[in-house]
Amino acid sequence: MLRSVLLEFRSLGTLALPIVVTQLSQMGMGVMDAVMAGRVSAADLAGVTLGGSFYWPLLLLMSGTVMAVTPSVSQLHGAGRVGEAGAVVRQAMWIALCGGVLLAVLLLNAEPMYYWVGVDEQAIPIAVGYLQAASLGLVPVLFYASLRCLCEGMSWPKPAMFISLSALLLKLPLNWLFIHGSPALGLPALGGVGCGWATVVVLTYSLLAMIVVVLCSRIRKSNVFASFSRPDAQEIKRLLRLGVPIGLALFVEVAFFNVVTLFVGRLGVDTVAAHQVAFNVAGVAFMVPLSLGMAATIRVGFNVGADNPQAARTSAWVALGTTLAWGCTMATLMLLLRHRIVGLYSTETQVLALAGGLLAIGAFFQVFDAAQATMMGALRGYKDTRVPMVIAVMAYWAAGLPFGFVMCFGYDGFGLEGLGVRGFWWGMVLGLVVAAIALFMRLTRVSALASKGLRPA
Repeated sequence: MLRSVLLEFRSLGTLALPIVVTQLSQMGMGVMDAVMAGRVSAADLAGVTLGGSFYWPLLLLMSGTVMAVTPSVSQLHGAGRVGEAGAVVRQAMWIALCGGVLLAVLLLNAEPMYYWVGVDEQAIPIAVGYLQAASLGLVPVLFYASLRCLCEGMSWPKPAMFISLSALLLKLPLNWLFIHGSPALGLPALGGVGCGWATVVVLTYSLLAMIVVVLCSRIRKSNVFASFSRPDAQEIKRLLRLGVPIGLALFVEVAFFNVVTLFVGRLGVDTVAAHQVAFNVAGVAFMVPLSLGMAATIRVGFNVGADNPQAARTSAWVALGTTLAWGCTMATLMLLLRHRIVGLYSTETQVLALAGGLLAIGAFFQVFDAAQATMMGALRGYKDTRVPMVIAVMAYWAAGLPFGFVMCFGYDGFGLEGLGVRGFWWGMVLGLVVAAIALFMRLTRVSALASKGLRPA
């Protein structure tokens, strides 16, 4: 038993490490945007944050749908049917094309929403400009996501790692160029809006690099570019049935956090900036359990495809144990080093003081956040996506958001005085605790039934 656990830990780590680097690199781009925009002004940081509050949840909705490729390909890989994977990916690309165009149209018309929510008007032009630029990168990034899921489903995450690292290196000079302008090149200084234009260039580069990798590596065996496929209604329906719950689960979680950001926008640019600083730090720590969840999807899916349910169950529980250890470590570091960490983001005293307090609350939910992300990934490996989606909706929108809203703004009927932005962070704590407990119960049930050759209702 111990030997099998150690072997699984090694296999999981081999997959997870490149995914961790990939996710941290992608997160690093967001951190880079926050740091560089924040150095211009609090309004620029708030604008980029509020632009991202629409962009990233909608992108995750579609990219999560495309993530149906990963468990589909991993089970084909485990069953020795790699040559069938290309047809799956080509149908996922039709979903990516249609979804990317639709999302771009929505984002180009998002300005009225900011006024409806009532965010600080200093940040609205920057947020709108950011969205107008970044929306052009939606189709490229969704095509890239389809090919990345193909590689990861075949247990080869390294291409995405190297591409993301190089994209991160490219993002720095592009951000500087678009934010501060270049008279020599005839580029005006765009401030925070420049982060959106830099993002478009980087996402397009990532897609082109991934196409080269697929054409020139062992992934050719998937036959993804061997032929052209018209839309196949049956295959698209199957992918949507599996992928839409994944996308919705990601969407409702991230949208929960970003709706919080929109409501925090009522409290002024300094509060938005502090919220974003603390959220960025917590987000960096979250990349490891998120990556472990992706690795768990691959390992569980592979073992299910190979008709080895006991190994699949071991994969799930080893991933959970690893992520719990990580969450405890990050919680400790955040508590001890929070003031030094937030000092890297801003020089404004008001922002620093508030961000440090928020990060202390963020340390409290690290273990629960880590656990729910990894368990969600393990359940995807079993192709169990609908119930986790319902759990996400109930935990974040029925529990966390109402509680956070009341705690932030208060409730006169109960004589409850609002805590400001800290109230929303306590709402996030509640949502993550509920999600972690419910997903643990679901994973226990699904893995036990799979070991007996059964499927849960």
